[in-house]
Amino acid sequence: MRFSILASGSTGNAIYIGTERMSLLIDVGITGKQAEAALKEIGVQPQDLQAILVTHEHVDHIKGIGVLARRYEIPVYANTKTWEAMEAQIGPIAEKQRRQFEVGETREFADLTVQSFGISHDAAEPMGFCFYHGKKKLSVATDLGYVSERIKETLRGADAYIFEANHDVEMLRMSQYPWSVKRRILSDVGHLSNEAAGEALSDLLCGQAERVYLAHLSKENNLMELAQLTVKGVLEERGLRVGEDVHLRETYPHRPTRLEEL
Repeated sequence: MRFSILASGSTGNAIYIGTERMSLLIDVGITGKQAEAALKEIGVQPQDLQAILVTHEHVDHIKGIGVLARRYEIPVYANTKTWEAMEAQIGPIAEKQRRQFEVGETREFADLTVQSFGISHDAAEPMGFCFYHGKKKLSVATDLGYVSERIKETLRGADAYIFEANHDVEMLRMSQYPWSVKRRILSDVGHLSNEAAGEALSDLLCGQAERVYLAHLSKENNLMELAQLTVKGVLEERGLRVGEDVHLRETYPHRPTRLEEL
């Protein structure tokens, strides 16, 4: 199983996952043109994509879905409530490309097994995904207000995690955002802070050299260096050695991570 985070952050999110027989995207929150360029940078042809999975309908996750789906006739998978919420934003999708993928469902995509699970966020019915290929597992969870024990149990045991570390709480509190927006971000249907990400990850990780990609960082209220420092501090307080037991990796808002393999 190969994967690359094509874009990650408050300005747009998209992830590529591929195997010998399957090639798909999780979300396309960047323009179609940007997605095509990012895919080509990692050596993937957009016309080879076989599916787009949608986590939820916010624009930083669906901006380019309509363009890519129509241009390359890619099937789009989302749950019923997400389809209803995003239809007007992504434009017409041919009936043969409209697929249902409900919360809690597990589906087979050729040689890739995908498990969906519900998350706490202020969207119609947001989801995260776990991917299984052979003995390998990749867990993807962003846009989380909080991480419940149910979600932890679902995510646990992965070889790699793409996990939200959205904001530094003090940067957010001192920001120019209206209080209503700050309150939303800090709420149980908002986003995970760096410290909350570290705490959740410390419950998930087994210390078997798992890779953790810190994702969905706020452009205004976080820095990758700060996110890594905070998460590292929490993990090491809990007895995990960063660089040995766990490896923290960066993601970028405007360029893809290198194509990694599990």
